[in-house]
Amino acid sequence: MQALKEKQAKSQQAEAGKREVITGSEAVLRCLVEEGVDTIFGYPGGAIMPIYDALYGYQDQLRHILVRHEQGATHAAQGYARVTGRPGVVFATSGPGATNLITGIADAQIDSTPMVCITGQVFSTLLGTDAFQETDVLGISMPVTKWNYQVTDVTELPAVMAKAFFIAKNGRPGPVLIDITKDVQQAKFEFSYKKCTSLRSYAPYPKPDKQAVQEAADLINNAKKPYILAGHGIMISGAQAEFKAFVEKAGIPVASTLLGLSAFPCDHPLYVGYLGMHGNYGPNVKTNECDVLIAIGMRFDDRVTGDLKAYAKQAKVIHIEIDPSEIDKNVKTAVAINADAKEALNALLPLVEAKRHDNWIAEFKECDKIEHEKVIQKAIHPTGDELNMSEVVHLISEMTGGEAIVVTDVGQHQMVTSRYYKYKVSDSNVTSGGLGTMGFALPAAMGSKIGQPNREVIAIIGDGGFQMTLQELGTIFQFNIGCKIVILNNSFLGMVRQWQQLFHEKRYSCTEMVNPDFVAIAKGFGLAADKVATRDKIKQALQTMLDHQGPYLLEVVVEKEENVFPMVPSGASVSNIRLE
Repeated sequence: MQALKEKQAKSQQAEAGKREVITGSEAVLRCLVEEGVDTIFGYPGGAIMPIYDALYGYQDQLRHILVRHEQGATHAAQGYARVTGRPGVVFATSGPGATNLITGIADAQIDSTPMVCITGQVFSTLLGTDAFQETDVLGISMPVTKWNYQVTDVTELPAVMAKAFFIAKNGRPGPVLIDITKDVQQAKFEFSYKKCTSLRSYAPYPKPDKQAVQEAADLINNAKKPYILAGHGIMISGAQAEFKAFVEKAGIPVASTLLGLSAFPCDHPLYVGYLGMHGNYGPNVKTNECDVLIAIGMRFDDRVTGDLKAYAKQAKVIHIEIDPSEIDKNVKTAVAINADAKEALNALLPLVEAKRHDNWIAEFKECDKIEHEKVIQKAIHPTGDELNMSEVVHLISEMTGGEAIVVTDVGQHQMVTSRYYKYKVSDSNVTSGGLGTMGFALPAAMGSKIGQPNREVIAIIGDGGFQMTLQELGTIFQFNIGCKIVILNNSFLGMVRQWQQLFHEKRYSCTEMVNPDFVAIAKGFGLAADKVATRDKIKQALQTMLDHQGPYLLEVVVEKEENVFPMVPSGASVSNIRLE
C-alpha cells in the first residue's frame, strides 16, 4: 500500500512538472490558439495592456488587426464570422474602449452572429470605485449578449474562455463578452485547457419532435399553394444542400428574407424573390394567398410581416426554428419544429411527396411581369441622364456573375442591392439586418475579406453610412485588405428622405448632406480611388475597380431623389405593397 501511495505521489509530481505556470494574459492567447482562432480585431489600452504585451510573442500564431475604432473591430469580427462560420474575436480596453463595442455587439446579437469580445478591466480592488476608465461593462452589455462574465480569479480563466466559445457558436449563435481585471491578467497560475463540449443548463440543439415533423409533412403534402420563407438560419446550420433537396422534391416556391439572401440560388426556377418592406411584389402579396406557409430559420421580423393582424391569416404556418423564444412570438403556428434547420430538414425530407405546383408558381410569375413593367425595367434601364443605384448594382451583379461577397450598409442602397444583386453562391450576403447599423459595411467588408481572402468582396455603401466609419480606410491601407468599396453618393440620407417625401410632404428635415471629396480622402489613406458620374463611363470604372489588385474605392454619383419600390408602408399589410 505504501509503495502504491509513493508511486501515485511521484506521478502527481511528474504531472505537476509538466504543467506550465503562465500569466493570465498568456493564458487568454493560449486559449484562443486552442480554439483555432487565427485573427483578432482590436485596439489596445491601459487595462488590456498585459494581454497585448503577451501578444507580442504570439504574432506567428495570432494575427492582430489594429482597427481605428472599437466599433470597427466588432463589425469586422461580424464580417469575418458571417463568411467563415467561426466566431469573430475582439479585444478592447476598459471604459470607453468597452462601451464602443456595444453597437456591434447588439448588432451581432439580433443577427445571430458568433463573436467573442474580450475586454480589459481595472484592478479588482478598484471595482466599484469609479476608477479611471472603469465602467460596468457587464451591466451595460448584459441585454445584448448571449452570455457575459467578469473574471476576477485567474484560475477560472481557461474554463470561462472555453465556455464562451461554446456558447457563442452553438445553438443560435451570438456574441459573448469576457471582462478580465488587470490583476488577473498579471497573475500566474498552472495552465491547462479543455474545450467545452456541453453545459448542464444549456441544450443548444433540441431534437425535432417526430410527431411535429409528421404533421408538417402532412400539411405540405396536402397543400395546394405551399410557400417557403428562407431565413439566415439555413446558412448558420449549414443546411443549404438539404434545403435545396427539400425544395426541389416538394416543388415549392421560395422567397428569402434579407439575411436569408444567398441561402438559395437567385437563378433557381423555384426562387421567387426577396421578402420585406422593399422586397419583390409577388413574395409579399402571395404571403396572404398561400395555404401553407413554411418558415425556416427566420423570426418573422416586422419588416417581413408588416401588419401582424393582417399577416397570412389564411395559412397554416409551419415554423422551423432553433430558438424556442421565437416560436409563436409574432406569428402563431399550426406546427412548430424547434430544432436546428439541418436536422429538421433531414427529418422532413423523406416524408414529403415529390410534387409540382406549376399553376401556383405561375401566379408568382404574373406578379413578376407586373413588377418588371412598373418598377424593374425603369430601374435597371433608366432613361434619365443621371445614374441610379439600381442600374449600378445590376451591373455589378452581372460583372461579378453573382459570385462576389457583397457587404452592404443600411439605407436605400441596402434595399437596392438586396433586390438587384443576384446571389449564386451561399454565404455571400453580409449586412446589418435587425439593428440596421449605419457604418457597418466598411469594417464588415474588411473582416469578410480577411475571412475569405480568395473571394471578391465588394462593399456597397451610401454616402451617409460611409462617413460613420471611414476611418477604417486606415486599417485597410495598413494591412492591404483587398476589398472593393463602392459609394453610391446621392448627397442625402436617402431612406429617411424617401419617407419624408412619401409620408411627410417632402419636408426634407436634416437629411441633405454636403459631402467631402471621397476620392481625395481615400487617396489620403493610400488607397487607389476614382469617381464616376455618367452612364457612358460606369462600366469601365467598375471593370477598373474589379481588375485592381488590392483595395479600391469607387465613388458613383447617383440621382439625388431616386426612390426604392416596391414598398410596404410602415404598419401596413404586405398586401398593400406600393409599386410607385
